[in-house]
Amino acid sequence: MTSPSPLLYNTYYHIYNRGVNRENIFIEERNYDLFLKLYEKHLAPVTDLFAYCMLRNHFHLSLRTKAEEEITNIKTLKVSSANQKIIKQDVFVDNQTHQSKRPLGFDFISKQFSNFFNAYAKTINKAYGRTGSLFQHPFGRVPITTDHQFWHVIAYIHQNPQKHGFVKDFRDWKYSSYGIILNDKKSIVNRKETMQWFGTQDEYVSLHSEWVTDAQAKWFASDDYD
Repeated sequence: MTSPSPLLYNTYYHIYNRGVNRENIFIEERNYDLFLKLYEKHLAPVTDLFAYCMLRNHFHLSLRTKAEEEITNIKTLKVSSANQKIIKQDVFVDNQTHQSKRPLGFDFISKQFSNFFNAYAKTINKAYGRTGSLFQHPFGRVPITTDHQFWHVIAYIHQNPQKHGFVKDFRDWKYSSYGIILNDKKSIVNRKETMQWFGTQDEYVSLHSEWVTDAQAKWFASDDYD
């Protein structure tokens, strides 16, 4: 199996993963809340979240990794002292370009994702008496590089529950960010920037009413996770 590309700074991604052997990763309602709380703890410091959808055995996220200067600013990043040492020690200056670089293998953002997955899996394993891996490895990540991809991946993520037959209308699925983006309640979703991409609420709703085709989705999703 080819190793996945490391997550880059300041890059838009479609992130997705499912349970090992297609097992459920959300057993009961409180698990969905746990997932979002752990996201806020481990990933909010290094990402901006634009959309999410949690289904029984997999999930989808649309996010952007933060710029390097945001992540390496120790004063604003709440991480362990051990991680702070890693950040400080793993920066060096290229003698030719005089620009700071990171040695190969430095992947702090991916480390935060690992912490997130491990924390969730550990809690689920303890609560339900299971052992071993909960998530499939590695998790899926596809860079989003155009406006159209961004619009379509957001709609695709929100339409997923209807696609899989969990509800007749994806707008009724409680565990996605579709409705959250339309209201003013506190959320980990960056609704302001998400809405800026669509322009207006009417345009956001209108684009979601158009079903994302398989041909459109092939650019940002795997058939295994659709």
